[in-house]
Amino acid sequence: MSDNRFFNTHRPWEDWFGMLLGVLIMVSPWFPMQVSGAVDIERSHLVLNSFMVGMLVLGIAQLEYVALHRWEEVASILLGLWLMASPMVFGYAEDHALQFWHILLGALVAFIGALQLWQDWNLSEQELAKHPQ
Repeated sequence: MSDNRFFNTHRPWEDWFGMLLGVLIMVSPWFPMQVSGAVDIERSHLVLNSFMVGMLVLGIAQLEYVALHRWEEVASILLGLWLMASPMVFGYAEDHALQFWHILLGALVAFIGALQLWQDWNLSEQELAKHPQ
């Protein structure tokens, strides 16, 4: 019989991975695989969006590492979904490289948030407070 404890326990590396994803989201407009000049003055809104979403993901992951609450995981899921929708909302879907990165990074953020929410769903507030650091 397989051991499901890996998927049932919230581990600190998941929070560190969330922090890494936040940093990657912040710098994603400047990834070297970009072929078009996606970052120019009239498209600075996508840089601001990437920076704000990345900072929020990074901050929430740091909060999860220190003090675990379910709202943080829900916020991570929502941020991941927003990042995935951003290319269509802000109209930079024609920049396929940036669209690819934002969909990939957003899916990873949403997946990690959903995994952590599932892991912590049945824990009481006292058990959440004992989250290992």
